[in-house]
Amino acid sequence: MEMSAALDPVDWLLFSLSRAFRSPLAVFVQIQGCVICLTLAIGWAFAAYVRNREINRMKDAVKCGNSFAFLCHDINELEHTNQVNLPRVTVVMPLKGFGEHNLHNWKSQITSLYGGPLEFLFVVESTEDPAYHAVSRLIRDFKDDVDAKIILAGLSTTCSQKIHNQLVGVERMHKDTKYVLFLDDDVRLHPGSIGALTAEMEKNPEIFIQTGYPLDLPSGSLGSYCIYEYHMMHADDFRRDNYGVVSGLRDGGYSDDMTLAAIAGAHKRLITSPPVAVFPHPLASDLSFSRYWNYLRKQTFVLESYISRVNWLMNRGLFSFHCYLSWGFVAPYFMAAVHIAAALQIYIKGYSYEETTCTTSGLLLASCLAICTLTELLSMWNLTRIEVQLCNMLSPEAPKLSLDYYNWSLIFVALLVDNFLYPISAFRSHFSQSINWSGIRYHLKNGKINKIERNRGRGPKFTDLGGKHLYGKKGAPPKASFLSSLARSLCQWHQPKKYEV
Repeated sequence: MEMSAALDPVDWLLFSLSRAFRSPLAVFVQIQGCVICLTLAIGWAFAAYVRNREINRMKDAVKCGNSFAFLCHDINELEHTNQVNLPRVTVVMPLKGFGEHNLHNWKSQITSLYGGPLEFLFVVESTEDPAYHAVSRLIRDFKDDVDAKIILAGLSTTCSQKIHNQLVGVERMHKDTKYVLFLDDDVRLHPGSIGALTAEMEKNPEIFIQTGYPLDLPSGSLGSYCIYEYHMMHADDFRRDNYGVVSGLRDGGYSDDMTLAAIAGAHKRLITSPPVAVFPHPLASDLSFSRYWNYLRKQTFVLESYISRVNWLMNRGLFSFHCYLSWGFVAPYFMAAVHIAAALQIYIKGYSYEETTCTTSGLLLASCLAICTLTELLSMWNLTRIEVQLCNMLSPEAPKLSLDYYNWSLIFVALLVDNFLYPISAFRSHFSQSINWSGIRYHLKNGKINKIERNRGRGPKFTDLGGKHLYGKKGAPPKASFLSSLARSLCQWHQPKKYEV
């Protein structure tokens, strides 16, 4: 007690925390944090290996004289006799709002070099949506080159507006369509993307969903296993309502991704992701923290929607597992900071280790965490480097992507902030059972939408990460800040998903 009284109160608290963080339970938490870092590093290393293998295949094809390796590995597939037999594909794009990157994204989508019959259906809620006039001009500009239409879907009443737009698009697709590709309007396609996806579907008819993911600044969203940038499916699954895909989406569906993933799991259907399914995902330049928070709320809110008892149990398991791992990832860094601060105070003020009853074991744990973190960030950097190279090879006509845009110190901070906020957002979503998605508030009951509120002008004027204006009048962008810069890095990360083929 005399020693404790001789210490500064703040120092005494710091040393007490350092001692507490050397208990068996605290040591377990810190070792667990190291294991989580190394697990992420291994997962990213595997994803980098798969994508690097695709890069090498493309390079080998170019060496063999195939200058169109970004379209297909075998140049003979581009012969007319093969191209005329390609199946018809319908691309359905549900639109909401208009932002700084949308026009470029849409151009990359409709200028595909797919050689088979192809139609594009842009689906909007009404002519009042800013996207309607923008896409109308785009269609007029390309009317002689592509088969593209704009469809007015009207208001949804039993499901989310996005799902409603998708289902209206499916109803209007060509009668001979074999595959339907649902695209988000914030993704940029490569010229050969549709051809590559169709080839995989033709090669393996057992594929139920083929999906892909964005190339953006990674974060720690450990459970975003089914947040797809697109999904290609068999058109007949929608015509015949196979496995209940239409009824499952239409009758109270909130998230198309979660609903389709649940159906695939229930019927043991195959979900694949080819290694070339990596697409640039440009973010708005004026993001604010509030818009990031709404994005995170949407990511956690999907776990509140379900279509069956089994799906509910799976979502509860994901909810618990993700929350545990998120704070299990963040807690060791707080403990390591305490150990380092205690050691610095001992050094600066000249305390002896006997006087403070501190040991070097805390610094040893902090050092192990630092090594594991460095390994994790190196693996993340390597994956991003390879994906940037892959995207540049798949779109040789586009402006080159670069690693210069990535701030790795900020990404590390983003990992900590995202994982700290995830459980808070998850519990908020669980107890509220409602979410504002693109200006529409949805209420869930028993995992399905049972109430939709539209208060035009009283909700947000922008979507979250895409920065799209939801209404016709453009508002002034918020001022830049540290939080807005940080929010730009808090988006989906490069986890190996489902089955990579």
